[in-house]
Amino acid sequence: MVKRKNASNPDGETDWNYETKVAEIEAIITRIESGELELETVFNEFANAVQYLRQCETFLQQRQQQVDLLIETLSDE
Repeated sequence: MVKRKNASNPDGETDWNYETKVAEIEAIITRIESGELELETVFNEFANAVQYLRQCETFLQQRQQQVDLLIETLSDE
């Protein structure tokens, strides 16, 4: 797993990592599905998962824009 130090990441963290966030989302889902959490904790965990999903979506959108720009640059040559 590669840590990317990038000031333009979705959360502003210098050590933000897409793969790490996906793993955290998967862990949250596992904890929720276990049925062993109190209801308040389930809601908090769900809110965290939604936040992480939004960060991942932003990350992917930014990278898609970069790829599109690179493709456009290649097409212009």
